[in-house]
Amino acid sequence: MSEQKKKEESKKNKKTKETKNTKKKKHIWLWVLILLAVWWYNNYTLKITKEELVSDKVGSKVRIAVISDQHATKYGISNDTIFSAVDRADPDIVFVLGDMYTSGSNWELIHKPVDLTAELVSAGYPVYCVTGEHDYDDRYVSELKKAGAKVLDYSDDKIEIKGTSFRIIGIDNVYYSPTFDLRNEYTLDDSSFNILLAHIPNYEKFAEFGADLTLCADTHGEMAQLPFGGGPLYSSDKDVFLPRLLHKELDIYDKGFFDYEGGTMFITSGIGVYPVPVRFNNRPEAVIMDIIPKG
Repeated sequence: MSEQKKKEESKKNKKTKETKNTKKKKHIWLWVLILLAVWWYNNYTLKITKEELVSDKVGSKVRIAVISDQHATKYGISNDTIFSAVDRADPDIVFVLGDMYTSGSNWELIHKPVDLTAELVSAGYPVYCVTGEHDYDDRYVSELKKAGAKVLDYSDDKIEIKGTSFRIIGIDNVYYSPTFDLRNEYTLDDSSFNILLAHIPNYEKFAEFGADLTLCADTHGEMAQLPFGGGPLYSSDKDVFLPRLLHKELDIYDKGFFDYEGGTMFITSGIGVYPVPVRFNNRPEAVIMDIIPKG
């Protein structure tokens, strides 16, 4: 092979290599963009979770909305997005289950859930709130009340919706002692549909109490969920990985319905991404639940 042909062949090989490297870099950036899109979708887009509950205590369909764990941030899911999702569903009542901001936040962030609450109240929705371990500040609670929400702190209220009496009980526990028993505080009203609001789930104690519906939050759905109903990647309560797959003997209360005699507990996975945005297969949610007559 002549020297000229060798040079031409070398240039050709070099160009081919450069083309392959360019294509490889493009593929890498494509995968980076895809992963970023999947991450953003899982952490910063709001899902509307629709649920149904059948009860012989309601005469016609009553729709409730449940929001929780906003952990308000400057660049998180906006109040407008949350309000629009709830408003489109046109619920009869809205429940806010706590940790709507993160402790230590500045007043601008603390006021975001207050503004959201005020907007919901202004739109004509009755709003009931309980606090969590982050958003129990007296100033925040005072602002919620000024906005028109009813904040339940070991208190209860009755409201009639479409001819059905609802008794709503709210507690603010961040700790449950071994002797905790709501039956010492309240007696359920057989003539009403009883709803218990509590930020932190306590299935055994709430099952003993036996409200028709117990609404809880706090778990964030354990952030990352396996596909095909495989459950959470990690259970913070039990401190184990893959609890539904490897520890089937354990009771895992991560998200969704958990029935007990005479009623059910529902846990929402909430909206925020605290402490870090690692949600997967478990998007931020606002829950729209229809309580429908039996039969």
